[in-house]
Amino acid sequence: MFIRILYFGFRIYCFIFRPIRMGVRVMMIQDDKVWLVRQTYLPGWFMPGGGIKKAETLDEAARREAREETGAELGELTLMGAYSHFNEWKSDHNIVFICTDFEFKGKPDSEIAELHAFALNDLPDGTWPGHRRRLEEYRAGIKYPQFGKW
Repeated sequence: MFIRILYFGFRIYCFIFRPIRMGVRVMMIQDDKVWLVRQTYLPGWFMPGGGIKKAETLDEAARREAREETGAELGELTLMGAYSHFNEWKSDHNIVFICTDFEFKGKPDSEIAELHAFALNDLPDGTWPGHRRRLEEYRAGIKYPQFGKW
């Protein structure tokens, strides 16, 4: 409940200040399945990821977010692309990585309600549209890196 209240406060902040945000997402794929998370404060299924901290590289942010949200340690990362989204009074820019080499060594943190693997050809209802598009592009074999709208 506390996280939901914080998220509501963040939306008010975005309305007032119109921030520019940079984040990372990690497409974690093994055996034709993708690992997605469901957050406690927002409905739907997402690729693990989040904001980039000060003095943190894109690679470091992707690894930290995957570790926090899934408990996984990532091996090699491949850049898929950079995507922008302009919604809810903010400018979001996401750098998306693909990782097929990872191992679960911990547990998701408290902001994650559920972690689950889904077949790439059978994504769950509620998968966020931008995440679904990236996964469909991966399945279709579209070449990387790409740049576009989230």
